[in-house]
Amino acid sequence: MLKNVSLKKYNTFGIDVKADWLAEIDSVEQVLTIIDDLPDMPKLILGEGSNVLFLNDFKGIVLHNNIKGIKIVEETENDIIVDVNGGEIWHEFVMWAVKNNYGGIENLALIPGKVGTAPMQNIGAYGAEVKNVIESVYTVNMKTCEPKFFFNAACDFGYRHSVFKLPENKGKYFIHKVRFKLYKKGYRVNTTYGAIQNVLNRKNIINPSLKDVAEAVIDIRQSKLPDPKVTGNAGSFFKNPYIKIDKLKKLQETYPDMPFYPTGQKDIVKIPAGWLIDKAGWKGKRFGDAGVHHKQALVLVNYGKATGKDIKNLADKIITDIQDKYDILLQPEVNFIKS
Repeated sequence: MLKNVSLKKYNTFGIDVKADWLAEIDSVEQVLTIIDDLPDMPKLILGEGSNVLFLNDFKGIVLHNNIKGIKIVEETENDIIVDVNGGEIWHEFVMWAVKNNYGGIENLALIPGKVGTAPMQNIGAYGAEVKNVIESVYTVNMKTCEPKFFFNAACDFGYRHSVFKLPENKGKYFIHKVRFKLYKKGYRVNTTYGAIQNVLNRKNIINPSLKDVAEAVIDIRQSKLPDPKVTGNAGSFFKNPYIKIDKLKKLQETYPDMPFYPTGQKDIVKIPAGWLIDKAGWKGKRFGDAGVHHKQALVLVNYGKATGKDIKNLADKIITDIQDKYDILLQPEVNFIKS
């Protein structure tokens, strides 16, 4: 274990806070030992740090998940069951699947983070969500050391939500392995969402492969999202809000070009948070080293020396302004780490 460690390189916002202790976790046994040896010390589980905002130093021990390994469990003519350990980089797993012609996650290419955090957030992009390919999640209780197994139905997956995000479960479970069901024969790629089809058309691709779709998604993401290695950020900072159709119709009287998407719920639609923020004039605004990205209003950035509190203050201003203008309450997608 390392003592008094800067977490700047362990979070994609590049916030320079410190942890009392940091442990690089390479096995479940290490987790069990730490729980046994340090039962009362506050613990924080960290993957790539791509969905967190540190507001203060962390007074406890950070468990950095580096448990690696991909194992095929079962394979048929139509599909494949694969176990992936939580420390695997998500994008690398996506590209492994694409290379082997296993479908189901190609639209989720280049999403930052590790496999262990994918179920927590129910990561999604370009018409796909990880809940659609998860069979089960393997965890360890961070208090009792007891293993707990969650089938897909028990994960309570929703839009950027899972059972692991409930207040009573935050930090309770260490996700060390996720079982996925990916597809082979008869699988059809989804190119209907966002600009995927436009990119394919530009490349004169008529019958796209998994690789074609993944590369199109990568092109789109790289064209409008800042590289966290260059400019600190956590990707989409806010969730896209859900509102009732009646409210949408009323808003469209003032904003006739307001876009919306179906949610699968009766009388409920999804509004792009980035559109709301852009329309309200926030895109490209900067306050010291905290700002809104100039290409994508949904992304808040650290231009160098912003603190977590600087970023949060900016987020709070945006939330208040959007509430005042549209009567829509934005909710952060990013998790705030307060201590």
